[in-house]
Amino acid sequence: MSKNYNLPCNIARTLDLVGDRWTLLIIRELLKGNSKFNEIKASLDGIAPNILSDRLQTLEQEGIVLSNLYSKHPPRYEYELTDKGTELRHVLNALAIWGNRHLEPKYLKLVHTDCNHEVDMAYYCPHCEAYTDDVAYTKNKE
Repeated sequence: MSKNYNLPCNIARTLDLVGDRWTLLIIRELLKGNSKFNEIKASLDGIAPNILSDRLQTLEQEGIVLSNLYSKHPPRYEYELTDKGTELRHVLNALAIWGNRHLEPKYLKLVHTDCNHEVDMAYYCPHCEAYTDDVAYTKNKE
């Protein structure tokens, strides 16, 4: 990645990893099951091959993506998200929910598969074993 925020902030540091243009859309494609370079490229109209290659390499260096060689001649790779990368689905879901709520036109909605009604994001405290809206940022004491 070319530029970093260099700020002591979880949001800034996360954007250092996934904030470049195309990066979250590449992760979206991997979450959807597109795992080969050409599948990802075909799903992202307008992305240059060198940009896709660069983003995939960076994601691999950061432990978000794994690559597996599936053809030696010519060399072809299949990509998969690590557990760390798969956790980004929550970020993408939050963006999708926000976009569906505030942008036009609306493309997709995130629904509960049992009833097909839209879902919302929720915060859960495993200590209290309760859902809450009462959340705040606080300094990490580690």
